[in-house]
Amino acid sequence: MSDGELLYLSRADVERVGPDMPTIIDLLETAFREKGHGRVEMPPKPGIHTRPDAFIHAMPAYVPGLGAAGLKWVSGYPANPARGLPYISGLIVLNDEDTGLPYAVMDCTWITAQRTGAATALSARYLARRDSRTAGIIACGVQGRTNLRALATRFPLERVFVYDVVPEVQRRFVEEMSATLGIDVVGVTSPKDAVVDSDLVVTSGPIRKHPEPAIESGWLRPGAFASAVDFDSYWTPAALGQFDAIVTDDRAQFDYYRSIGYFQHTPVPHASLEDLVVGRHPGRTREDERTMAMNLGLALEDMAVAPEVYRRAREARAGIHLPR
Repeated sequence: MSDGELLYLSRADVERVGPDMPTIIDLLETAFREKGHGRVEMPPKPGIHTRPDAFIHAMPAYVPGLGAAGLKWVSGYPANPARGLPYISGLIVLNDEDTGLPYAVMDCTWITAQRTGAATALSARYLARRDSRTAGIIACGVQGRTNLRALATRFPLERVFVYDVVPEVQRRFVEEMSATLGIDVVGVTSPKDAVVDSDLVVTSGPIRKHPEPAIESGWLRPGAFASAVDFDSYWTPAALGQFDAIVTDDRAQFDYYRSIGYFQHTPVPHASLEDLVVGRHPGRTREDERTMAMNLGLALEDMAVAPEVYRRAREARAGIHLPR
């Protein structure tokens, strides 16, 4: 921290200096290990809601083991892409753990996308079959991309089936991700086609309090892993009832969301992600189990990544120094 100064990092600054996906996954594993040992302070995120299915949330956390304290002020507005605006936007503020003084403010968009994909890959490390070779992505936006990139760092993927309600969005995804990953990425014509032949499935559309889910019971084959980035928006109650293990990233926040109207037909999770990381829950125990990560997105994940972005920005002399 520079005394008397605040470092501001734009989205371009963050993207330029941000760590690679394997590093982010490792940072998240450290943060969840700290959480599993009771060494994280993270209250459930409060929020305001100015439009249906939109949110603006305050997400504070302190991870002493990483020297990370701060807050993310983040919004998610489903109608924004049609306006040419990002669905997710916001800022992260980092505070010195000794003095409480803020020392950095940075755009949160890149970090949010990357750490969400990393949380899926970290969950899959414990819940998916190691020989998983096919993946299905439903909703071909930012999260579809980062989740696929994260899974591709951990599994020997050979083919990916992708579906989006907007054909042009799906087409661009197929072209970009095929070239980026060197994997056979195939566009399909229905959500079912993205699920039935996949070892790993990610649903990453907008979060809905009152969803109209598309994935039916029996589509996900035995032994497959799913990550519901969009809560339960794509999964029917019958499909959710088929999972042998559902793991969330934080039980308290899951219970909070249920209390305000989400997850009304979703089974109670069997464990939290930190239980897997510290060995309190075995994760996958049979080859034929259907498993799901229903991660909500936690402030500790942002606090795991943002200080590393700050450190790299200082080394690269990136950003703008502002007087406090």
